[in-house]
Amino acid sequence: MSDRLAPYGTRNVPRYTSYPTAPHFNDGVDGTLYAAWLRDLPADTPLSLYLHVPFCREICHYCGCHTKASRKDAPLDAYAHTLASEIELVARHLGGNRPVNHIHWGGGTPSLLPAKRLIDLAGLMRVVFNLVPGLEHAMELDPRHVTADLAVTLAAIGINRTSLGVQDFDPGVQLAIGRVQPLEVVRTAVENLRRAGLDAINFDLMYGLPHQNRQTILNTVAHTLDLRPSRIALFGYAHVPWMKKHQRLIDEAALPTPPERLDMANIAREALLAGGYVAVGLDHFALPDDSMAVALAAGTLKRNFQGYTTDTGEALIGLGVSSIGRLPQGYVQNAPDVGAWERLLGANRLPVQRGFAMSAEDRARGEIIERLMTDYQVDLADVLARHRVCKARLSESLSKLPPLVEDGLALIEGDIIKVPEEAQPYVRVVAAVFDAYLGKAAASVVPPRHSMAV
Repeated sequence: MSDRLAPYGTRNVPRYTSYPTAPHFNDGVDGTLYAAWLRDLPADTPLSLYLHVPFCREICHYCGCHTKASRKDAPLDAYAHTLASEIELVARHLGGNRPVNHIHWGGGTPSLLPAKRLIDLAGLMRVVFNLVPGLEHAMELDPRHVTADLAVTLAAIGINRTSLGVQDFDPGVQLAIGRVQPLEVVRTAVENLRRAGLDAINFDLMYGLPHQNRQTILNTVAHTLDLRPSRIALFGYAHVPWMKKHQRLIDEAALPTPPERLDMANIAREALLAGGYVAVGLDHFALPDDSMAVALAAGTLKRNFQGYTTDTGEALIGLGVSSIGRLPQGYVQNAPDVGAWERLLGANRLPVQRGFAMSAEDRARGEIIERLMTDYQVDLADVLARHRVCKARLSESLSKLPPLVEDGLALIEGDIIKVPEEAQPYVRVVAAVFDAYLGKAAASVVPPRHSMAV
C-alpha cells in the first residue's frame, strides 16, 4: 500500500448509502408530499420494500442502528399491528397491485416479532402487492435467537436470504462490545437455517473493534470460511459516541489505531479472497455463483441503505419507525420514535417527517457516486447526458480531483473517472469530491461528523 494513500484512511467521509446523505434531509418533505409522490409513480414501477423493526433483546455497545431494548413481547406485538396498518395505507396511496421484486426486514432484530405476526405481515404483503416470482426476500437475524422453529417459520413466510450479525468470534472482543455469542452458537444458527432450506446466508463482520488485532481478525475469517456463508460484509466499526451514547461503554484506549485498522481490513480482505470469495465493492464479498457476484460482473450492482445490493427496484418503500424510502422524486424518512409514528398512522396519515426533494443535478451526482462506489469508475458524459445536467455544474468538484490524481487515488481518461485497484479501499474519498453538500448544513444545524474512510 502506497505511503501516499495511507493518510486518506483517516479522513472523515460518508458511507454513501444515499446521496444526499440523511443528515441533509429536511422537514420540507412530509406525508402529504409523499402521498403525491406515491400516486405519481407509474403503475409498472418495480418496488422494493424495507421493513424496520427497532427492537433487540439488548443493545450491543458498538451498535449504530436505530433500535431499543425490549425483553417483553407486548411492545413487538403492538408494533407489528401498527406496521400492518402502514403497509395497507401505503398500498392504498399507490393504488393497484404494484409489483415488488425485493423485500428486506432490518432492525433491530425483526425476527423477534411473534411468529403469528411474521406470518400475518408476510401474508398481508402478498395480498396488497404483487410479489414477483423469484424475488429476494431477506431478513437480518441475531444468531443468539435463531432456533430451529424460527428457521422453519422464516422459510414458510418466503424468506430466502438471511443475514447474521457475527461481527467477531474472539471471546475477548465479544465481551468488550457487549455481544457474547460463542462460535458454537453461530454454528447452530447456520445449521438451523440450512436444515430449513435457507442456504443463502450472509455474515456481517467488523474490524476496528476494541481488543482486535491481526490474529483475532484472521481467526474470525478462518471460522467464517469454515461456515461458508454465501456473502460477507466486512464493515469498519464507526465509533461515534456523540451520536450513539451507548458506544461510550467501549474503552477507547482498546480501539485499534488507524494504521492497525487499515492493516486488519487488508489482511481480512486477502484471507477472504484466498478463501474463494469475490470482492464486491468496498466491503462486501460473495461466492462466485452468488447473485451479488453475478451482478458485479454484469455491471448491475446497486447501493442503498442496506449497502451493496442486487435490488433492481426503481422505488424503495420504507416501512416502520425511522425507515427511509427513495422514490424518483427524492427521499422520505418516517418519524424516528414509535409514539409519533403510531399517532400519525392512527390519524390515517403517512408517518413521514423529513426527506429530500432531489433536483436533476442531485440525481446525477448520486449516480456518479453510486457508480464509483460499485464499479470504481464512472463515465461523466454519459451520466450528465441522461440527467440533462451541464458539465459546468461539476466544475467545483472536478477542481478537487488533480491532488487525488497526483497521489494515485484517481485516474482521469477523458470523461471517465477511475479509482485504481490499489486505491479502491479509499473510494469514499473520491466519491466525496462529487458531494455538493459535504460540510454544509443549515445555520441551525451542526454539520454531521462522519466515520473514517477505512
